[in-house]
Amino acid sequence: MTRALIILLALLIDLAFGDPPNHFHPLLLMGKWLNRGRRLAPTRQRFWFGVAWTLAGGLLFALPFWKAEDRRWKIEDGRWVRSKGNSTSKNLPTPYSLLLTPFFLKPVFAYRNLRRAVLSVGEALAREDLAEARRRLSWHLVSRNTGDLSAAEVAGAAIESLAENLTDSLTAPLLAYAGGGLRAAWAYRFINTADAMWGYRTPEFEQLGKFPARLDDVLNWLPARLTGWLLVAAAWLTGENAANAARTMLADHNRTASPNSGWTMSAMAGALEVTLDKRGVYQLTGGQGRLDVTTLKRAVRVADVGAGLIVTVAILTALVVQGKK
Repeated sequence: MTRALIILLALLIDLAFGDPPNHFHPLLLMGKWLNRGRRLAPTRQRFWFGVAWTLAGGLLFALPFWKAEDRRWKIEDGRWVRSKGNSTSKNLPTPYSLLLTPFFLKPVFAYRNLRRAVLSVGEALAREDLAEARRRLSWHLVSRNTGDLSAAEVAGAAIESLAENLTDSLTAPLLAYAGGGLRAAWAYRFINTADAMWGYRTPEFEQLGKFPARLDDVLNWLPARLTGWLLVAAAWLTGENAANAARTMLADHNRTASPNSGWTMSAMAGALEVTLDKRGVYQLTGGQGRLDVTTLKRAVRVADVGAGLIVTVAILTALVVQGKK
């Protein structure tokens, strides 16, 4: 049950403190690795360079944790000692591992900061400060141009980002940790970061970022669908329209360019009975409800319950995986 307990402790750290400042965040090292790769990438064979640089980076960030959880311990004469051979200690955690491992897990997932970013957009909209709402949206949540978005479009974009990011900010890294420990969680976070930085269809990144983008799609395939169904359950638990969430998700999940993001966004659209529309790209038709601050707060409530369900599934997964060892 070590991983299950560590997930809980890491979640408490996230809820209490959120993420460290950007210049202290361990993920800054991933960004430096990827920026160096971008500068070193040759003009030819960029796809294969992207493959090699991505795999090397994933290994680099997983390697420090490769043997971290393979050690077995027992208490002997009142002291913690390494077990040898086939031990019955079942990965008994030392006080040190219980103290440190949650802090190594925390950087690969985030919920508090995502939630706060969405609510900060809502606060600006509540003050009818559309310019500030647009600024906060573009600064924290989306990469699209927000300069001409209406208040309803800003609220909708914040809801979309909240729903979409539940998968790669929470579900996928926690499931990776539950199934494979810190090495899997950090490898996943690197691949996801590589997709975020390189996964653009521009002359510079079309070939360079193709491999991490496709690999990220594969790694998020199950977490995205699981998160979508957990949002349906969260809609039911919060009194939103769960049946419409399921209908909209099944009907509209393939309207987005990504094979994964449509599952959670369409589930949220159906739960709130609203249409989430990105101009000229997709339209997820969950209903004709208003997109405003009240709807944004309802979305956060659904996401809060959904996050609780996600953590529960991750803990159960960890218990099952470690129970077999």
